[in-house]
Parts: sequence; structure tokens; C-alpha cells
Amino acid sequence: MSFEYPQAFRDEAVVDDYHGCKVPDAYSWLEDPDSEKTQAFVSAQNQLTLPYLERCAVRDLFKERMTELYDYPKYSCPFKRGSRYFHFYNTGLQNQSVMYVQESLDAKPTVFLDPNTFSDDGTVALRGYAFSEDGEQLAYGTSASGSDWVEIHFLRVVGAVPLEDRLERVKFSCMSWTHDGKGLFYNSYPVQEGKSDGTETSTNLHQKLYFHVLGTPQSEDVLCAEFPDHPKWMSGAEVSDDGRYLLLSIREGCDPVNRLWYCDLQTTPQGITGLLPWVKLIDNFDAEYEYVTNEGTLFTFKTNLDAPRYRLINIDFASPAEGNWKELIPQHDKDVIVFATCTYSSFLFVCFLHDVKNVLKMYRLSSGEELRTFPLDVGSVVGFTGRKRDSEIFYYFTSFLSPAIIYHCDLTKEPLQPHIFREVTVKGFSPSDYQTTQVFYPSKDGTQIPMFIVHKKGIKLDGSHPGFLYGYGGFNISITPSYSVSRLIFVRHLGGVLAVANIRGGGEYGETWHKAGMLANKQNCFTDFQCAAEYLVKEGYTSSSKLTINGGSNGGLLVGVMDMLKFHKFTIGHAWTTDFGCSEDKEQFEWLKKYSPLHNIRIPEGNGVQYPAVLLLTGDHDDRVVPLHSLKYIATLQHIVGRSAKQTNPLFILVDTKSGHGAGKPTSKVIQEVADTYAFIARCLNISWVK
Repeated sequence: MSFEYPQAFRDEAVVDDYHGCKVPDAYSWLEDPDSEKTQAFVSAQNQLTLPYLERCAVRDLFKERMTELYDYPKYSCPFKRGSRYFHFYNTGLQNQSVMYVQESLDAKPTVFLDPNTFSDDGTVALRGYAFSEDGEQLAYGTSASGSDWVEIHFLRVVGAVPLEDRLERVKFSCMSWTHDGKGLFYNSYPVQEGKSDGTETSTNLHQKLYFHVLGTPQSEDVLCAEFPDHPKWMSGAEVSDDGRYLLLSIREGCDPVNRLWYCDLQTTPQGITGLLPWVKLIDNFDAEYEYVTNEGTLFTFKTNLDAPRYRLINIDFASPAEGNWKELIPQHDKDVIVFATCTYSSFLFVCFLHDVKNVLKMYRLSSGEELRTFPLDVGSVVGFTGRKRDSEIFYYFTSFLSPAIIYHCDLTKEPLQPHIFREVTVKGFSPSDYQTTQVFYPSKDGTQIPMFIVHKKGIKLDGSHPGFLYGYGGFNISITPSYSVSRLIFVRHLGGVLAVANIRGGGEYGETWHKAGMLANKQNCFTDFQCAAEYLVKEGYTSSSKLTINGGSNGGLLVGVMDMLKFHKFTIGHAWTTDFGCSEDKEQFEWLKKYSPLHNIRIPEGNGVQYPAVLLLTGDHDDRVVPLHSLKYIATLQHIVGRSAKQTNPLFILVDTKSGHGAGKPTSKVIQEVADTYAFIARCLNISWVK
């Protein structure tokens, strides 16, 4: 069937000039989220999409099964602050996870902070928190409707007593207490014209670092760092393990590089009263330096300097010249260091990524000597707790078929013996019925790309199964095995095959892998993904007529939605130019226009060849990737392709309200979104539900 798409006004007069190249932008009016025209457009699109989804036979079945299977207990690793233990727990279907407190690991946990009480519908979420060094005070952020804007609140831990302090205009912020518990470093943006609730598109510039003294109004907060000549710079401050130093990491975009300044807080005996006397230890954007720990003036950093897969180095602040730096743990031949943390005074726990699977090792801080490896199945370490002052660690393992195993290891007992602290199983789902395989397939240039494939055991590879291929490919982010109820329902009840392709642009093999999929090399991401699809078809896992491709955030660009010529003009888009480039630069404009999804929409050639069915999902409070990209794309797609007689596959968008980029999304919205997504897939691919 063909669809009657809403008529959207085309302003043919809007033509942008990029270095002499004229590019029409007929739907630029959709960039104003508050105009009546834009709101009418969104409403008309939703009125087309929702009835279609409601008529999908699978939608209610999927929602019901998702509600049933998602109703399993969800825990975080316990962590110790002061004398108490804290952890997050969700009974199953609560919109937000709840923070619990225990006096000891054996004591009964009691509710400490319940984000479900922040709003009636679960759309106000906890976003970041920091306990004071003695564990007696808590700073925590809240964000409404999925926006990146945060408000910081404070509690006294005994009795969970709310304090009056409130910090506003906070975004992309650190939270770090001085060890005397008097106050907190955080970041905020200057007041801007118009609103700041997550529905605006105005750009975020001139972030500053402040110090808030507990018990005083925000108007009296002390400005500690600002960069008036560098409006895009963003910083994060961290108080060292011994409380003496404040480390400032400065970034310009999303690249894994930063400047590193520090301040010896003993040089401010009068307290923090103004801009701090920063020592500019590293004052360039050549590499990344991440603080691990320090012993006096001897600091340990994780860095990618001359090491795309990362290494650990020691820098003595007393003799900081680069010639004096010492390597503590060298770069591995193949594996990437994901994180390093110091626990029980003298040990380093280092997590590696080996062919997209995590490995956890323990080293001696003083010498870098490797002490032991902690055994793990094929999967991911997604949580690790244990600080320098702690004598125990907890780590959280997950995989495609196992939601959570939390391990505990007491570092005071020899020999070290990690044991299972908690293991979560999902009722009604038997992992032994399924298998996970990792394959390596060649991309067009011969590069071997890893891909995980999950399916029922014993299936015939005859091309008859629906396929679901996911990718990301950007910003040095690695897509490691994770547990997804909705994807397993697709495998179990829709007879599907799940594939996750670890394409270039991510961090799976370090900075070299990232660089191979960014800037002038961005095309590799799309080619790698296309070769993944071709592999799945060739090997009989699925066929091209039964394959769904899916991506979110940067993966939304991968699958195909974005105005790549203007993204840097909205909210935090300017930070992505490190991965994508920017149309204001002529050479970079030439790359961008070749793959910018908005500017490459064509009616497919060939008889009977049409665009695949498309469902775009966005939220009205997404201030990371603003909805205007999706709106302009769908308007253009419907105008160019949707009017073609041979286009019978639907081209739809669903814009959710009180919904953002994804962080803090309430469980009820998560369940509805996946029910809509898989119902759409099932209807478009004519898949029936298998009991």
C-alpha cells in the first residue's frame, strides 16, 4: 500500500552557499521546535505513524512479553563511602532504579534515595552523584524529560536529610568534593536568551568551572577556571586521592585528547576564593591523560601518547619534564586498556579489551608487575567499584545471554578468591537454548571486522530468518556484549538472528581503529556496515528482504539520518567536529556532502526497487542530537521518495514527548519504544509471532 504523507511547506528560497556550492535547505523552518508550523508537522507525522503501529498484530504481544521478561531484579555493584555501603536496585519494572544504603554487607538494605519520587511519571532521572570523602554528604544531579540539563541537589547522609543548596544551568559537569567536605567543584554554562529545558537548539559555549561552598547560595559560587578565548573548551576537575591536588582535564571536542592542568590546594591557604593558580602540566591537545592515582608528587596516568591502545605512565610533578616520564605498564601488542584504578593502596586493576571481550588484571602499583588475571566468560565488565582506601572490589559482568553476575573479592585475604556476590537470572528465558558466535568478516579494503551473532541453537542457515543488524562506529566508543531483553524476544519469538558489527570508528582496537572511521575516513564506517549485511546474507543467516538495520545516536547517522552540513550549529554539535569535520572548512565540506544523509536521498534505480521501510524515533527533549535532524530528513524523504508510485514501504517518524537522548529514560517508555520498534519490523517484514 502507498501512504498519503503530510504536505510539508517547502521554502525553495532558502539556499545555503558552501564555498561556492549552492545547497537548498527547503525545510530549514523545521529547525525552530517552537513554531506552530513545526508542532503541526510533528503532530501530523505522529497521527500517521501511531495508527499504523497500533494495527501491528505483534505490538501488544511484544509489549506484554517485554513487560513479563523485563521484570527481573537489576542491581549495581555495591560501593563503600565512609563506613556505609550503597548500591542501586530496581525490583524489575520501576521507572528508575533506587539507591539503597547498608551499614555492612550483611545488614538489611534500606531505601536511601528514590528517583521515582522525583516525578509522577518517572521522567525526572538521577544524573550523576558524588559523596563527600567522609561519606556524610551527597551531591546528586537530576534531569527532566531526558534533557542534558542538570540541577544539583544536596543531602546529609544520616537520615537522608535534604539541604537547601541548589545548583542550576549545569551540563556535562564534573562533581568533585574537597576532602574537608566544605564544598564541590562543578561546571555550568552562562545564562542564555530563551529557554533551557532541553527543547531548545541554541549552542552550548563558554562552560566554566565553579566551586560551591555548602550552605551558601549559588550566586556566591567561586569561579575557578574559564576560557574566554576558547568558547568550545569544556573542563572537568577531580580532587586527587590524597586530597591535596585538583586536576583539571580540558577538552575541545569528543576526541580522546585533553590538556591537563593542576593546582596544589596547599598553595591556597585562604581557601578557594577566585581563579586558581593553575600549573599547565600538559598544554596541548596531542594525547589523552587520565588520572589513575598518585603517591605524593608521583602521578600515574592512563595515556594514548605514542600508544593508540593506551599505556600507564608515571609523571613526577616535582620534575615534570617529559624526558623524566616513566612507563609503568606498556601498551599491549593487541589489547586496549579500557580503565585502570588503584585499590587497597598498592594495587592497580586494569581492564583490557581483547577482540571486543573484557579481561581484568591486577598489577603492583610500585613496579607495574602483573600479579594475576581474574577469570571471565566472553562478555563485558560494565561495573567496577573499589577505591584506593578500600580493601575490596566488586565487578559486574554481563553478556548477550547473561544479564548480570556481580563478583566480590576481599583483597586482605590470601590467596585472592573472587566469589559470586549476586547472579541475576531471567525467569522464562533459558540461555542454554541460544548461542553467541563471534565472526570476523572482510570489509571492502580487506580489513577484518569483528561481529557477534546471537541465535537459537540448531537453526538452518538457509536465509529464512529475519536479521537485526546493529552498529555504532564513532567517537572511540566500543560496542561490547550487552544483555537486551527486547533483542532476545526478537530472537525467541520472531525467529530472528541478532548481529552486532564492531565497525571502524569505535574504540574496539584503540585509537587506530577510531581514526580509521573518522574525518576523511568516515566512509569506512558505512562500508564496514554494508559488508556486515552482505556477510549475513551470504552465510545464510538472513536474506536482504528480511534484514533490519538499526542504530541510535551516532548509529542513527550510520543507518541514515542527519544534516551533516549544519549539525555543529545546534546545542553540543560543535564538539562532534573532531569526528566528522565541519562544513565551514572546504575540504571537510567535500567529504560531508558525499555522505550527509539529508543530502543524498534519491529514488532507487531499477524496476521494482524501492526504499526500505523506515521508522525514525526521536524525543522532543533530545538536546544532544536535536530532533530537527530527524524532522528535516523525514520531510525530504517523504517528498522525494514517498511520492514515487513504486514506494509502498512506509517512511515514518515517531516523536516522543518528555523524552530525550536516552539517559534516564523511564522503564515504561523503554518498553513502549521497543514494542513499537519490533511491531514495525514484524509488520514490514511479515513476521509472525512464535509462541
